[in-house]
Amino acid sequence: MKHFAIVSNLWEWKAGRLIQWHREKAGTVEGVHDVVKNELAGGVMPSKYFGANAAWLRLVVIAHNVLTALKRLALPAEWLRARPKRLRFLIFNTAGRLVQHARKMVLRLAALGARIAIWKEAMQLLAVTT
Repeated sequence: MKHFAIVSNLWEWKAGRLIQWHREKAGTVEGVHDVVKNELAGGVMPSKYFGANAAWLRLVVIAHNVLTALKRLALPAEWLRARPKRLRFLIFNTAGRLVQHARKMVLRLAALGARIAIWKEAMQLLAVTT
């Protein structure tokens, strides 16, 4: 015989709705754990000291939360499921050259105009939400 229990403080929900919500969440925590551990270096501790490792893990979790907020608040809907590696190649690691011309400093990016337009829109959305 197998028994299964769900403990919750959602008093207004009926039992069927609570069980459905619990089953919908299946597998989501494992995906986040995989991203934190393997893609954001949360599985590799940098030191033999507990405090330094705790700080490292906190920074990794903060990085994950910032990337998640960036995807939800400022980036297009098709980038919502993008992993950190894809975001790194699409946004953060873009080649560019600083050029000084006519007393101005200009950043010339080696990216398509459409991608630069997405960045500009994202920056405007982030400026509005802060």
